[in-house]
Amino acid sequence: MHKVKPEMRIIYLAIFILFVSFLLVPLITLFYRSFETDYGFGINNYITILSDKNLVQAIGNSIKVSTITACISTVLAFILAYSINCTKLIRPLKGFMKVVILIPMLLPTITYGFAIIYSFGQQGLITKLIGKNLFEIYGFNGLLIGYVIYTLPAAFLLINNSFKYIDKKFMVVSELMGDGPFRSFKNTIIRPLLGTLGGAFVLSFILSFTDYGIPASVGGTYYVVATQLYQVMLGSIPNFNNGAVIAVLMLVPAVFGVLLLNYLEKFNFHYDKFTNVEMISNKVRDICFGIISTIILVGILSVFAVMFIIPFFISYPFKLTFSLQHFVDAFQSTDLIGVYKNSLYVSVVTAILGTLVAYSSALLNVRTAIKSKSKLVIDLISMLTNTVPGMVLGLSYLLFFNNSSLKGTFAIIILCNIVHFFTTPYLLAKNSLSKMNPGWETTGELMGDSWFKTIYRVVLPNSKSTVFEMISYYFINSMVTVSGIIFLITAETSLVASKIKELQHFQKYDEIFVLSLLIFFTNLIVKFICDYFQRKSVIQG
Repeated sequence: MHKVKPEMRIIYLAIFILFVSFLLVPLITLFYRSFETDYGFGINNYITILSDKNLVQAIGNSIKVSTITACISTVLAFILAYSINCTKLIRPLKGFMKVVILIPMLLPTITYGFAIIYSFGQQGLITKLIGKNLFEIYGFNGLLIGYVIYTLPAAFLLINNSFKYIDKKFMVVSELMGDGPFRSFKNTIIRPLLGTLGGAFVLSFILSFTDYGIPASVGGTYYVVATQLYQVMLGSIPNFNNGAVIAVLMLVPAVFGVLLLNYLEKFNFHYDKFTNVEMISNKVRDICFGIISTIILVGILSVFAVMFIIPFFISYPFKLTFSLQHFVDAFQSTDLIGVYKNSLYVSVVTAILGTLVAYSSALLNVRTAIKSKSKLVIDLISMLTNTVPGMVLGLSYLLFFNNSSLKGTFAIIILCNIVHFFTTPYLLAKNSLSKMNPGWETTGELMGDSWFKTIYRVVLPNSKSTVFEMISYYFINSMVTVSGIIFLITAETSLVASKIKELQHFQKYDEIFVLSLLIFFTNLIVKFICDYFQRKSVIQG
């Protein structure tokens, strides 16, 4: 590997300072404030919080609903991934699955709740079609439905990706050797995926446990830890120290999750090579998985269908006359257009700067000869950003930057998003760069090219597909995030996702769905554009 260049040290120092200033120090401040009392430094805040029966019950509620969500999401995600990878379902259906499962990722979680209300509520679309109210939507039921929809895409992507690294030859061999369906399924599918299934469970649990958007809309009186933190911080009498304690307690499940993931790593194994084997036809298997997968997809679509219907009526369900007035009013409202422009600005800048930071970090880790300790620091940063929930990170920013010039600016929101969503883009870039020829930089140096020139002319063109995927990830997540920015926005920096929360208080649900559609179609367009350039770069490569 080539020698360490001054520019490499400068980039590393810049990244190091960025994460120390906007991750490590704010979190240290959060921990410090959690122990700060009127009488000095101590654990009185923790005693007070843990003595609060309502808060303890909220934590218990969060653990309960998140655990059940994680179980359901992991099972459903596995069924969808198995249907795509291990059955002989027709290709259009498999393609349809991959598209529909991604729809929830293009919307803020607070929208899920309103979609559930207008689907299963007293006057809901599905309720009217069936003729009766199926269940109470506020509280545990609404949270469970919302959380499953929210976590299912992430769990599916994780499991579906792991299916690509399973050699299907062993499934065929197992059947030919006379193994029973259960034994074959256990040894050739479940065993290789055990670590991934555990990872999907942990991921679903953490996402549910730390989400604020869904309980904000359908939580009702079933309090969870995220809503309690919001009330403590933004209630009638904010208590920063107690809020810091709740935020620290929210980190505990995430830390246990990371430890569990590390333990599950030992169950993962890799094949020496992969064999492209055609699956043996099994009509019973294909029909069963096809029906179950279709039910799951229809369930997702049925919840979000109202979002594409209600805004086109004058007043649902009382005046069912087709009208575009809600869209006209929205686009004539300088307030709504303003927050939409704010969201676009934040998302575009986050996508550009975030991709630059994540890609540079991966370059330093994989394509340079910087010290192994420095590489370890970058990996630890990615683990830490993956562990810290958005609400906790946002609160730590609020506490640390409260009296600084960054408070109430777009800059602090953008920086929070860059840090919050760092892990996945970084790992995408790291995996891509590690598969490239390690001698390109050395060859470029021998030919008289600088390191920057080699990166620009050789390495970057060969990783364009990954770069567009990183841009798409940062943009979409910045458009839909609620938890990460809820403590950082002001009247001047209001975003679409936070505006939806504000409109809820005035019961302006038509405007909520119009804004949700704006977010959805914006993200959809960006996704299509990035996917197009991804495919184009792969073909050119």
